[in-house]
Amino acid sequence: MSTAFGDIDGGRPTSGVFAAVDIGASSGRVMLGRVCPSTGATLETVHRFPNGVVELDGGLRWDFDALFAEVLAGLRAAATVAAGNGERIQSIGIDTWAVDYGLVDASGKLIAPPYSYRDERSRSAVARVHALIPPEQQYATTGLQFLQFNTIYQLAAEPSLDGVQALLIPDLIAFLLTGQRRTEATNASTTGMFDAVTEEWATEFLDVLGLPRDIFPPLIQPGESYGTLRPDIASQLGMPSGTPVVAVGSHDTASAVAAVPVEQEEFAYISSGTWSLVGLELKHPVLSKESRAANFTNERGVDGTIRYLRNVGGLWLLSECQRTWAAQGFAQSLPALLDAAAALPPGGPQINAEDPAFTAPDNMPERIRSAVRHNGDVLPDRPAAVVRCIMDSLAAGYARTLNDAERLTGRTAGVVHVVGGGSQNRLLCQLTANATGRPVVAGPVEATALGNVLVQARAAGVVIGGLTELRALVASGTELVRYEPVEARIVQSSSRSSTGPH
Repeated sequence: MSTAFGDIDGGRPTSGVFAAVDIGASSGRVMLGRVCPSTGATLETVHRFPNGVVELDGGLRWDFDALFAEVLAGLRAAATVAAGNGERIQSIGIDTWAVDYGLVDASGKLIAPPYSYRDERSRSAVARVHALIPPEQQYATTGLQFLQFNTIYQLAAEPSLDGVQALLIPDLIAFLLTGQRRTEATNASTTGMFDAVTEEWATEFLDVLGLPRDIFPPLIQPGESYGTLRPDIASQLGMPSGTPVVAVGSHDTASAVAAVPVEQEEFAYISSGTWSLVGLELKHPVLSKESRAANFTNERGVDGTIRYLRNVGGLWLLSECQRTWAAQGFAQSLPALLDAAAALPPGGPQINAEDPAFTAPDNMPERIRSAVRHNGDVLPDRPAAVVRCIMDSLAAGYARTLNDAERLTGRTAGVVHVVGGGSQNRLLCQLTANATGRPVVAGPVEATALGNVLVQARAAGVVIGGLTELRALVASGTELVRYEPVEARIVQSSSRSSTGPH
């Protein structure tokens, strides 16, 4: 039997169509996901839009009105595309970046555009928070690595929180769509006020800091429903008012890790893009002093898992170099740059890709060469040499992080899965396999949106099972590329060489 929602088998839908709102700190998109257990999951992008911070009221804030307008435009486009295919969207899921929030008053009004984590206001609150809650105590409770823009420091910098609640960005979007206030758990775990063991708010931290105990709405888990679309919103979107907004892994990395097409239980993952998040999936947090000293973080994943990871820098280095070279009149394509870099011999100079000195823009090639000189080495002033330095440095950083994660957890990963944009970089994937000494499986590129859609599909009953079943669907519908570790001398050939992926 077939309906507007999909095929029905014994009262359970066997296929479905879902809308994924996936927003990063520089851009966003709305995608239609079609899920069928027998054929896998597919994605269709229906709307893309820019996102970014603006200078407002003396600080860096998100243009949230514009952002929400783009979300509505994307959902309208999704409804139109689905209707044109005789389909109806079963639910909506939202994932974004972490830590930032909007303050909403009792009437539901957003009192000001949300601050961006790039704003410096939280820096002044760090010492005050640490005087009340020492960093060692924070880590023992939350398992969260120290970042000066963590939500706990942002809230401590607020002049007043009387009569308001803080809604993390995906929860704020869901509130405007449904009128219901909730806090999704994977994003809650990035605030610095979420107890990694009890999986509830660390109310003792709120009390010590003088924050209201209800500063955040109640917690909700991936797969649960925020509520259904408000009638006025449903009318704007051309969707039924009963359309649910489903909590997914609202922290985008949580959704990405949920879509890792794992082939075995013991695996490592690299969510590779502007930044690289390298880690293991655990059942329990690691809250030791050694873990804190190694700067690992314990964040919640889908189905109560722990994303035990460290940020290792990423392809921001490469994109910034390209931007500088283009401004200087050198506009060689990325594939050509990577081929030229792959042809260089191994053993060249490296940098620490995690160094905060590489966080800001402005002449990245020269900053990289300067770092190499500081290490007592020389990096030729040729784009290919700089690109090879970046790729070697990232691969080495991935290997160090994986070794640290295994040492601190007692786990051993037999394979490394690379998802996100970096999974398309053949040179980086091969060098990662060489550096880690284990196979690398690359793909999918759109892991975040797939994880978002699959959690929705399971909530709708289209998919039955846990992460194993969700990931099997990703593997069945994705063209994956496997890179085996090889001797470094073999990688001197072009990245198109058949000696690369297997």
